[in-house]
Amino acid sequence: MLIKRLWPPPSAHSVGESGRKKGNAISLYQPEPVEISTRMRPGEWTEESLAELVSTYRMRIEEMGAPAAEVATDIERNDDGSVKVIVSWTKPAIAGEEGSVPGGQPL
Repeated sequence: MLIKRLWPPPSAHSVGESGRKKGNAISLYQPEPVEISTRMRPGEWTEESLAELVSTYRMRIEEMGAPAAEVATDIERNDDGSVKVIVSWTKPAIAGEEGSVPGGQPL
């Protein structure tokens, strides 16, 4: 009588403690840029509310693991009084160079 091991399949890779697969692994890490942006019409914002919004967006991206020095802010003021805010972080192409998020959880 021949007994085969059915689970896990022979092609399955084991997963390490970090959640990353060992061996020829495929990572869930996505190196795409992270961006938070908004547009506000005239009268919807003040200089104080704009500064607070930018600070909040920067904090949220830093909570995702971005070093403060790598967070970019772009504020576009239009002639009609509207404003466009973009706060972004271009994540490293190689997982592991980004550090870890608060609480010690790897990205």
